[in-house]
Amino acid sequence: MITKEDDVPGKERDEKSGKYTASYTDSDFLNAIRSLDGMAGTSEIADEVGCTRRTAYTRLKSLEERGCAESRQVGNSLVWITTE
Repeated sequence: MITKEDDVPGKERDEKSGKYTASYTDSDFLNAIRSLDGMAGTSEIADEVGCTRRTAYTRLKSLEERGCAESRQVGNSLVWITTE
């Protein structure tokens, strides 16, 4: 049984189905990039959105696959920009 203490950060749990849904929208990530001068690293975006770095990376990769964002390797880090 999942209790309140077992909730997954960045996800909301549907009480009827018990399934988790993302509480962050694509716009949250794209707006974070825009608010960080149009170019930002994964950790910066995660901090801006209020999610984990892993959640940010996963969502940003999804946005990249759909053509909404692009990543560029800068040193050992990925820097993200919007394409819109």
